[in-house]
Amino acid sequence: MNILITNDDGWGTQGILTLVRAMLPLGHVIVIAPDGPRSGAGVGITVNKPMYLTRIDGAEYGLSEAEIYTTNGTPADALKLAINAVYDGDETKIDLLVSGINHGSNASINVIYSGTMGACLVAAEHGIPAIGFSYNDHAMDIDLSYAEKYIPEITRHLLEEEMPYGICYNVNFPVGPIEGIRWTRQCKGHWEKELAPHTDEQGRTYYTLVGNYVNLEPDAEDTDEYALAHHCISITPTSLDFTAYQLL
Repeated sequence: MNILITNDDGWGTQGILTLVRAMLPLGHVIVIAPDGPRSGAGVGITVNKPMYLTRIDGAEYGLSEAEIYTTNGTPADALKLAINAVYDGDETKIDLLVSGINHGSNASINVIYSGTMGACLVAAEHGIPAIGFSYNDHAMDIDLSYAEKYIPEITRHLLEEEMPYGICYNVNFPVGPIEGIRWTRQCKGHWEKELAPHTDEQGRTYYTLVGNYVNLEPDAEDTDEYALAHHCISITPTSLDFTAYQLL
């Protein structure tokens, strides 16, 4: 099985190193990861500049079995680069895309902003099975060994599930001890007070992203946010189709 791995935090972060280790027993691993942070990239692609692939020696990271590249593109670009540059246009040679492990939750409305899940949605466009993995903490130095052991099991199980065209899976890990695994739906929620103003040395006002997440259905027990709050892994089938069928 040919497994493509990407992320939106950039190559060398704890999340993607953990994911590569977890995937190596399952098949041949190719990594195409951004050369720096691309958080919030969503399904964005590079259109105004050339993209490059740079080969990385996996042995430097204890991952000599993996074929590793970095790119100046986005996570969504990684899938397109794999198809067109690595596999000469033959998308059927990619058996699975896995993305992450993202440093921060991609539950609820976060899925629309996520570069981690953006790569999965582009894979779904091409009919390639795809799973995004995230954990509910933005810390970059967190110990992910508690989550790593679940990844091969979850991956095997989801590959056995029906994954029709246009569908991928969004998997989120809670922080700390895991008390179960739940099938969930995307929680309804939004961000408020998203930008904080500051003043630079020239007296100009600039803004940084902060924000408070508002859960619009905190008592609903079938959502991804509820699962994470109760120390459970959340697995959410996610669709590329944004049509509001109830209005047709």
